[in-house]
Amino acid sequence: VQLQACGGGLVQPGGCLRLSCAASGFAFENYAMGWFRQAPGKERTFVAAISWSGGTTYYADSVKGRFTISRDNAENTMYLQMKNLKPEDTAVYYCAAREASAILLRPGQYDYWGQGTQVTVSS
Repeated sequence: VQLQACGGGLVQPGGCLRLSCAASGFAFENYAMGWFRQAPGKERTFVAAISWSGGTTYYADSVKGRFTISRDNAENTMYLQMKNLKPEDTAVYYCAAREASAILLRPGQYDYWGQGTQVTVSS
C-alpha cells in the first residue's frame, strides 16, 4: 500500500494550490479517504474527507467554502483544491486511507498514510 501526496508549495495569501494523493497497492475504490494537516508544534487535525464513491464529503469549519475534496477512482487519485489560502493554512498536509463505506473524520480511524506535502502561505 502506498499513498503519495504532492502539490504543496509556497503561495501568497489569497492564492490557490491543488494537492494530489496517488494511491497504489490496494482497491482504491473501496476506501474512504481523507486529508489532514499538521502545523509545527501542533497535533494533526482533520481537513476534509470523502467517501469511497465520492458521493459524500465533509470539511473542517476552518476550510469550508475554500477547499474542495474530490477523487478519481479510475486514476486512483484524490485531490484537495485549495483557494483563498490564509497563513493559518500553513502546515504539512497528509492524505490517509481506510477500507470503509462511510467518511472518517479522526486520524486514528485511518490505516494508511502518505508522507505529507508542505504548504506554506506567506507574503
